[in-house]
Amino acid sequence: MASLSNGACKFLLGFLLIFLVSFAKGEDIFLEWHVAIDTRIKPIVSVNQPVITINGMFPGPLINSTTNDNIHVNVFNDLDEPLLMTWNGIQQRLNSWQDGVSGTNCPIQPGNNWTYVFQMKDQIGSFFYFPTTKFQKAAGGFGPIRVNNRIVINVPFPKPQDEFDLLIGDWHQESYKDVRAQLNSSHTLPTWMLMNGKGPFGNPLTTAHESFTVSPGKTYRFRISNVGTTWSFNFRIQNHKMLLVETEGSYTNQITLDTLDVHVGQSYSVLVTADQNAADYYIVASPKMIADTNQSSLIAVGVLHYENSSTPPNGPLPKGPDPFDINSSITQARSVRWNLTTGAARPNPQGTFNVSNVTLSQSFLLHGGVTANLDGFVHYTVNNVSYDTPNTALKLADYALNGSGVYLLDDFPVHHISSLAVKGTFVRSGNHKGWLEIVFFNHHQNIDSWHLAGFGFYTVGYGYGNWTPEFRSTYNLYDPVVRSTVQVYPKGWTAVYAYLDNPGMWNLRSQNLKHWYLGQELYVRVHDPDPNPAKEHPPPENLLYCG
Repeated sequence: MASLSNGACKFLLGFLLIFLVSFAKGEDIFLEWHVAIDTRIKPIVSVNQPVITINGMFPGPLINSTTNDNIHVNVFNDLDEPLLMTWNGIQQRLNSWQDGVSGTNCPIQPGNNWTYVFQMKDQIGSFFYFPTTKFQKAAGGFGPIRVNNRIVINVPFPKPQDEFDLLIGDWHQESYKDVRAQLNSSHTLPTWMLMNGKGPFGNPLTTAHESFTVSPGKTYRFRISNVGTTWSFNFRIQNHKMLLVETEGSYTNQITLDTLDVHVGQSYSVLVTADQNAADYYIVASPKMIADTNQSSLIAVGVLHYENSSTPPNGPLPKGPDPFDINSSITQARSVRWNLTTGAARPNPQGTFNVSNVTLSQSFLLHGGVTANLDGFVHYTVNNVSYDTPNTALKLADYALNGSGVYLLDDFPVHHISSLAVKGTFVRSGNHKGWLEIVFFNHHQNIDSWHLAGFGFYTVGYGYGNWTPEFRSTYNLYDPVVRSTVQVYPKGWTAVYAYLDNPGMWNLRSQNLKHWYLGQELYVRVHDPDPNPAKEHPPPENLLYCG
């Protein structure tokens, strides 16, 4: 066989380099969104809750992307109040300017528009977006995000026949503005559970129900997200097993499940094979920590429809675990582990990056769920500090004023509960390129969940009662799953490790919307003094100002 000439080798090498660079940079995706109130959409006949739509859609449109793609979203605010959008779980590498929360961005005022520009840098997986201001998430405005593998990196399971996005969450009887106005006094709990914005199958007040059509013998990927405000839920499909394969950008060890707990703000991928007799089957999501009542409005019900089936779902809804059984939920949580051998956003195995021999540089012990009466109103706190949102975005203040006059860095405790309840702009330093341990404590009566923007953290431990340093010996440091939202059980604790290699101003919050809105959040400032824009992006050219 003839050998290639020197020139031909150089040509092929150059072509290969161009090919690899193009994959590293990703494609540009341009989107235009009009965010508006729609009073005509009624998932439930008797509910007059106005719905926040995007381009007339509820839920909003899918962002279907690939690792390293660049997303441009021109958001037009057609609401009557300010708007911000966040991209739950997208890490915004070196670019907290695009995170879409009050500490990073000035809001888009009514009648105006602003373009978010961010990269799906070194990520894969299932996520969602939602509005972060004025309790608006309770009215919708959310939608799915997929970050697909680059074609040069294998997915650790056969390609499914199709993929379905399944956004499930609780829904209020009242307008989100009315609920917002009642938060400091008597909070009305949600009364419905919706599945992709639709009411439960079989309920006479439901205007439409969700249904997915499958072919016998084929396998499908369901990307399930809890987009609700309040409740964790248990998910199951009548007579069908689920194979867990991914959560929030991490491929998991593949385990077969009958049911799956999904907590507020979390996302999972499961594979479901249509291996039953051709018929229709119930898809069910029921809230945790709520008394289970069959066909209640609190249970989301959809349909798995086998093509050509004429047999409707029948029999009782598939039974899930006792909604108050915390032990089984913790057992399942501990079984969700990282697949160490597969590649994900990068070709090298996920397990290349692990916590088996790390040295901690910081520890935060954060108590959530402690309420305080401040200024005549009830607030939620972190270590007895209720977050006070300043008029100027923290990131903007950092850039223009070095934070002066807007917040005091490291002014509040992260190792104990303050003896005096206060309101304050809670910002703590995170050591750049250091390992941070966070232990979350839950003083609520219900399951809480916490989210750290800008990072995936390693979920190393769950426990009951008081945490002490001796519990570190019980941590899973071999294959803890990496995610961005983690549940904390009532009167319990959850421990995570995060490697702070992403400079910026990052929100650390309860995903329960009432807790968050009433002050259960803080910001972690990860600072790299090097002004090189390769270390952290400068402000965008279209930077909004406020305060």
